[in-house]
Amino acid sequence: MATSAEKAIELFKQSVGQDDGVGEWMTIDQARINAFADATLDHQFIHVDPEKSAQFSPYKKTVAHGFLTLSLITHLTATIKQKDTRVYEGVVMGVNYGLDKVRFPAPVKVDSRIRARRELMSAELKGPDTIQLTHKVTVEVEGESKPSCVAEWVNRLVYG
Repeated sequence: MATSAEKAIELFKQSVGQDDGVGEWMTIDQARINAFADATLDHQFIHVDPEKSAQFSPYKKTVAHGFLTLSLITHLTATIKQKDTRVYEGVVMGVNYGLDKVRFPAPVKVDSRIRARRELMSAELKGPDTIQLTHKVTVEVEGESKPSCVAEWVNRLVYG
C-alpha cells in the first residue's frame, strides 16, 4: 500500500512548472524594519534613519533589508491558496531545507506592499515518508516593475 508521501508525490509532479498563484499583500512598515534591524544588528541608515535616507539614499526613504524580505517568504507563501489540498493529507511537519539561489533585484521601500508568487520547480520523493519540493518564489512589490526578491526555496514535507 502506498504511503501518504508516495500518493502526494504523484499529485505534486502534475504541478511542476505551473504557477501556484499569488498570496495576500503585506505592508512593510518602519516598525517591522526597525525590529528586524534590532534582531540582526544591521542598523545601516538606509534601513532605520528616515531623515538621512531622504538626504543620501537614492530611494529618498528607508528600505527593508533584503534578508527581511527573504525571511517573510514562509508567511507570504502560506497565504497562497493550494489548488489541491490532498497533497498535505498526512503531513506531520514541514522543514525549511534551504535555498539554491537568491537575488534581490529591487528594494522594498518603507510602507510598500509585497506579496509572493510561487511556482513548483521540482518534487522528489526522498524516502517513503518525505518529499522535497523546490519552489521559485518571487516577491512582488505593488506598483513596481521589478520584484524585490527571487528565490529557489527548498522544503521537505514529512508525512506520518
